[in-house]
Amino acid sequence: MSSQDKNSTAPKTKQRVVVICPGRGTYNKEELGYLQRLHSDKTEIVSLIDDFRSGQGQIKVAELDSMENYSMGIHTAGENASALIYACALSDYQAINKDEFDIVAVTGNSMGWYIALAVAGALKPKQAIELINTMGSMMTKGLIGGQMIYPIMDEEWHIDRSLEIKVMQWLAQINEHSDCQVYLSINLGGYLVFGGNKAGLKALEELLPKVQDRYPMRLFNHAAFHTPLLKNVSEQAMHLMSADIFSAPSIPLIDGLGQVWQPYSCDIEQLYNYTLNTQVVEPYNFSKAIEVAIKEFAPDKLIILGPGATLGGAVAQSLIRHEWLNLTNKADFIAQQKNAPFILSMGLLEQREKCC
Repeated sequence: MSSQDKNSTAPKTKQRVVVICPGRGTYNKEELGYLQRLHSDKTEIVSLIDDFRSGQGQIKVAELDSMENYSMGIHTAGENASALIYACALSDYQAINKDEFDIVAVTGNSMGWYIALAVAGALKPKQAIELINTMGSMMTKGLIGGQMIYPIMDEEWHIDRSLEIKVMQWLAQINEHSDCQVYLSINLGGYLVFGGNKAGLKALEELLPKVQDRYPMRLFNHAAFHTPLLKNVSEQAMHLMSADIFSAPSIPLIDGLGQVWQPYSCDIEQLYNYTLNTQVVEPYNFSKAIEVAIKEFAPDKLIILGPGATLGGAVAQSLIRHEWLNLTNKADFIAQQKNAPFILSMGLLEQREKCC
């Protein structure tokens, strides 16, 4: 063996990861200043977003992030929350150590689908902020309907199938009333999110048993996303934007139906139709996206981009459902995370450090 052979070291094997992009509701009071604290070096990203927003007469995300006090009305408004969360998430994505991690797929929850498109390269930077800002600004004159979240799991994070069936029966029952419209909006691990009009949500709220003195919980400043109530929003979006803004992704994309959009076999027109029509008016199955992520891509880790860390529980509940890594309950998951974390949430400092 030559001295060169003796001294050479084998290249380090990268860990395979699926990146998960956050949706609305992930920039909360605790996240105020996220960009300032963690991404003062990401001026190019923030400037591109803020240049676009300035042209629309909107508050810059840098200004939103640096406000002295958090405002529910300002920070959760669609036209602000969408761009702000995008700026944080994209900055987090760029901070991932690409020498350590091989990103094999990207997915997201709800609005996180738009961020996933940007992260995977299906939308170039200028087109990404155009789509994200446009979709987030669709209801500046008033929300269409609302959203409500409800748990369908026990304390050990096992999904209660009988409860799930019962809830869906109540949903059908309520929709028999001519003034009520309420639909499944998102499958979110051990939770169901519903979208509907005022009468429909009120009727469902009255039927659902109270849980933990918190649920059913209305989601502030959220419209009836992923339901037929947003048909006009879909039509308006397709009128404003064409398929030309999309490209084939450079990384496989997992959508809210569990479909995988591959770099070399992506139909751009279909991706456009799914993004601006299908997922706008039909339920978003985040649980299915996670199932496909683990079963089809067998990652060593799942990295959840910030801001916030609220998606961790929903992802863990999906893992338990499929007994991934032999996880069968909440206690198993907590033990796994302490010993060798499978989920890394960049919104949590300790886990973030393992990503960067």
